[in-house]
Amino acid sequence: MKAYNLIGSLFILFVALTSCNSSPVGVKATGLAYEVVVSMDANYWESDLGQAVKDDLLSSVPALPQAEPSTRITYATPKDFNGLLTYVRNIVIVRINPSMYTKAALTYEYDRWSNGQVVIYLNAPDTDMAITYLKENERVMADFIEDVEKKRAADYFESNYSLVVHDNVKNKFNAVLKVPSEMTSSKDETGFFWASNNANTGRIDVVVYDFPYTDSNTFTVDYLVAKRDSVMKNNMPGSFPNSYMTTDTKYATVSYTPITLNGKYCGVMRGLWRMQGDMMGGPFVSHVRLDEINNRVVVVEGFVYAPETEKRNFIRRIEAALYTLRIPGDDGFTN
Repeated sequence: MKAYNLIGSLFILFVALTSCNSSPVGVKATGLAYEVVVSMDANYWESDLGQAVKDDLLSSVPALPQAEPSTRITYATPKDFNGLLTYVRNIVIVRINPSMYTKAALTYEYDRWSNGQVVIYLNAPDTDMAITYLKENERVMADFIEDVEKKRAADYFESNYSLVVHDNVKNKFNAVLKVPSEMTSSKDETGFFWASNNANTGRIDVVVYDFPYTDSNTFTVDYLVAKRDSVMKNNMPGSFPNSYMTTDTKYATVSYTPITLNGKYCGVMRGLWRMQGDMMGGPFVSHVRLDEINNRVVVVEGFVYAPETEKRNFIRRIEAALYTLRIPGDDGFTN
């Protein structure tokens, strides 16, 4: 597979290094988000093992209206994996060696050849064990890379964010949220805040709302979808009379996954939204947090409207911003 954007960025890096006569040590990692260089022997790449690696890295991103691969792959043989390719931000190296490994395992290393880089090693004594490992640990590499990329984006937003959103969320909800700086269009309603980049292509929006915590069944899909639909109907009208945003439960499944964030419980809800009475729709992702100090539930949600184009990186970008949410009692929260 060829990745022309990746090769172009590597060329720019080469020119920069040549012009300033720099050493490769300390070079910033290059390549675009979710681009991956895979290095393994050519005979393995064209075998069932290579297919298993591709199946993992190219597995579909969940909760999108159409199938989109998790990553973009550039392949290089071990002989060709050198020089500028070693500076790429995400690298997967497959090593099959019976004298070195007794079982299949995944390891990783940060900043091996460039700053901000992650190198994933799939080690195994033989191809069968490597294939079995990947089948038993579905999306293990794709999910790892996604987690790394989300952290990179969230770290970036910590110092590069929309002051409009930050200040409104702080004043209105006593919470901290840092989203992309271009999200400056906003609407402030009672118990509800909305912001958007208002882009013609690749529009991303974020909403924040809270409500009292009174029901032990709050952190369930049924409860949260019903709450979401109620809030969106009242606050997110469409372009036509009586049109409003709702959750698409007829043609899509809403997933709910509990995670630990800042040492506390966080519910992650994913699905598709649509405009009742209109033709708009797309993916959404929500983080649902319990503010124990104030006995309330805080919801931050990002959603995307990008018709006739891929939505993977748009939803991932706004999802990364959700990880910057801080509520009272969190480390890093300041009044």
